[in-house]
Amino acid sequence: MYSIFWGIGNKTYLPLLTLIPIFNIVWVFVVGFKGNEWAWQKGDYQDVETFKAVQTTWNRAGIVQFIISIAIFVLYMFFFDSLVANI
Repeated sequence: MYSIFWGIGNKTYLPLLTLIPIFNIVWVFVVGFKGNEWAWQKGDYQDVETFKAVQTTWNRAGIVQFIISIAIFVLYMFFFDSLVANI
């Protein structure tokens, strides 16, 4: 969910390829599997613990964004349902 911002934040610009329609369906999974490796190679981390702490923060941000987007979708569906029910 957060691959574009994550890529920019980690100086790894390959996740920007997820902006390409159709190709992004596959590329999201590639970023999921290879992303931490790319971030470690491009990053300027002191040690593995610092790297893991930074990535844990990014993971939390992605989970929060996912939960918020699901909540907005559910609210939208309730709103749309109420509009259709009134017609």
